[in-house]
Amino acid sequence: MFIAKLPDLRTSRRSLLKGAALATVLGASANLLRSVAAFAADAAGWPAEAFKLKSQDDTLKALYGKTAEASDKVKLDAPEIAENGAVVPISVSTTLPKVTSISLMVAENPNALAASYKIPEGTIPAVSNRLKMAKTSKVIAVVESDGKLYSASKEVKVTVGGCGG
Repeated sequence: MFIAKLPDLRTSRRSLLKGAALATVLGASANLLRSVAAFAADAAGWPAEAFKLKSQDDTLKALYGKTAEASDKVKLDAPEIAENGAVVPISVSTTLPKVTSISLMVAENPNALAASYKIPEGTIPAVSNRLKMAKTSKVIAVVESDGKLYSASKEVKVTVGGCGG
C-alpha cells in the first residue's frame, strides 16, 4: 500500500508568514529610500538662508531677488488679537493666476520668515498654518504669480508671547 505524506501545515504556514513579513520589510525599505531621495531633491531647493534673516526686505531678496507690491487679490486671514502667540492661525489664498509660491513673514519675530510653500501647477493657491509670534507684529503674505510678487499684510496683536515670551 502506498501512503502519500501530506505537507506539515505548520511549516507551510510559517514559511508563508516569513515570506509575507520579508516582502513587507523590503517594500517599506524601498518606500523609505524613495522618500529619502525625494526629500534630498526638495532639500536642494530649500531656502535655508532666508529662514535665518531678521528683516522682511532681506528675506524677500534671499527668496525672490525682488520686492513685492501690495494687492487686493491676496487674501490674508489672521486674527486681530491672538490670545496665545504660540499658535496664531493664519491662512492665505489668492485669485492670481500661475501662482508658484506663497511665503509668510512676521516682521517682529527673531527671524522674519515663518513659512514658505512651493505651489505645484494646477493646485489651488491656498495655505494655512499656525504661526508662532514673539509679540504684536505685522504678518506679511507674499505670493509669487507669473514671475511677479504680490503681498498683503495685517497687524496681529499678541497678548501672550509665543517665542519665549
